[in-house]
Amino acid sequence: MHSAFIAMKIITTAAEMMKFATEHQNDGNSVGFVPTMGALHDGHASLNRIAKQQNAKVVVSVFVNPTQFNATSDLQNYPRTFDSDRTLLEQEEVDVMFFPSIEEVYPNSNSIDYEMDGLDQVMEGPNRPGHFNGVVQVVTRLFELVKPTNAYFGEKDFQQLAIIKHMSQKLGYGVNVVGCPTIRESDGLAMSSRNARLTVSGKQVSNLISRSLFNMKNGLDNGLSVDQVVEQAKEHLHNNSSIELEYLELVNPKTLAHASDKDASIRACIAAWVDGVRLIDNLRVK
Repeated sequence: MHSAFIAMKIITTAAEMMKFATEHQNDGNSVGFVPTMGALHDGHASLNRIAKQQNAKVVVSVFVNPTQFNATSDLQNYPRTFDSDRTLLEQEEVDVMFFPSIEEVYPNSNSIDYEMDGLDQVMEGPNRPGHFNGVVQVVTRLFELVKPTNAYFGEKDFQQLAIIKHMSQKLGYGVNVVGCPTIRESDGLAMSSRNARLTVSGKQVSNLISRSLFNMKNGLDNGLSVDQVVEQAKEHLHNNSSIELEYLELVNPKTLAHASDKDASIRACIAAWVDGVRLIDNLRVK
């Protein structure tokens, strides 16, 4: 590489991360932050690129956060791919890869219960008790260590994005939380670290998930009601025995409450199981 890019720094301790953050704050540089759990793919790379365009420095954290997993087996099976993650981040010319241990992120075992004003009570919430509490816990802790100006999250985890926006404002973190478009594979499937666990046939079936969202958008565009498009989509998915639907909702993007035909903006959100892999997706349908 002939550019003036200085080699990526790998930081593993909270103290060193805070030192880096404070130095750049004092220089008046904006810091863009992309929190990840690793197993990085093009979806993550797209967040890095947006962060690079908008900030003087970019920090990407790779930390598999234990407090947001409901099942120990899911935590144990979560892919850990440090070498390929580092390579991707070096190629993207990220300034810092923050790779802390659990002890560095959580030096004491105090867990905090956050009041999320109902945003955690719908969709993912009932199926994954405590999940969003763990997400808010880790994100706010990382905000304290990285002190970012802007933080970038994929819209694929739409409910998570809504909660992080709401909570970082509510708790006074003063970080600008930016939602970035979902990156899709050529067949429409939303990119996810979990896709690697699908079989060949599972991968073929799973594109019905995104297709159902685009069909709902067409239905609304053609004058069907919210209830009609949900019913049609559910019926269509239930006809395929390889897909186990967990939920399919049309919601108001701010409150996550059930959408009504009068809503100016509507988001379709879905979670389904294929091959024992849980996949989520969403789409702005109005």
